[in-house]
Amino acid sequence: MEYLTIQEVAEKWGITSRRIQVLCSEGRLPGAKKFGRQWAIPADLEKPEDARIKSGKYVKAGNQDGEQ
Repeated sequence: MEYLTIQEVAEKWGITSRRIQVLCSEGRLPGAKKFGRQWAIPADLEKPEDARIKSGKYVKAGNQDGEQ
């Protein structure tokens, strides 16, 4: 299996290397392995969907009855 660095994947997907680091640390890139301080990401991996909240509307978890 061929692996790419964070910089190579960032260039391939058109996003920042910091965003790739976050995806790796969150476990959102299956097959990514950490060797010391470096990440190795499978070359055939597809870019995951962006799961960040974009609407600006955050929902508090755990308090569903309206109490604060």
